Amino acid sequence: MDLSNLKPAAGSKHSKKRVGRGHGQSRSGYKFKRGFEGGQMPLHRRVPKRGFHNPFRTEYAVVNLDTLAERFDAGTVVTPELLRERGLIHGRGNRIKVLARGDFAKKLTVRAHKFSGKAAEKIAAAGGAAEAISD
Repeated sequence: MDLSNLKPAAGSKHSKKRVGRGHGQSRSGYKFKRGFEGGQMPLHRRVPKRGFHNPFRTEYAVVNLDTLAERFDAGTVVTPELLRERGLIHGRGNRIKVLARGDFAKKLTVRAHKFSGKAAEKIAAAGGAAEAISD
């Protein structure tokens, strides 16, 4: 036996944990903050902000009268479910607004959340009915 054969007891020696030396040392689970650019001013802060964005705004899916005239037969009751079924609007929570683009001569009963003034006039002039529904 000589000095080259001596070893410490198993488990008695281990490397010191390096604490507080940045994310390079503790890679497991480290995530950069979203938008972090290494200390440079992030893009979302250096681009100027303009205007007001209302978080409570109501979004409407728009349907025009010329589309209704070409897709539905006279006497049909047009509902939001029927519009989704025919692929005119997409998504589940959309409210529907009917606009007055194009000619309209069919007698339809249209149920939607909102109508433009001209659209309601054209539907009534064709002998149909514009019924506003509420959620």
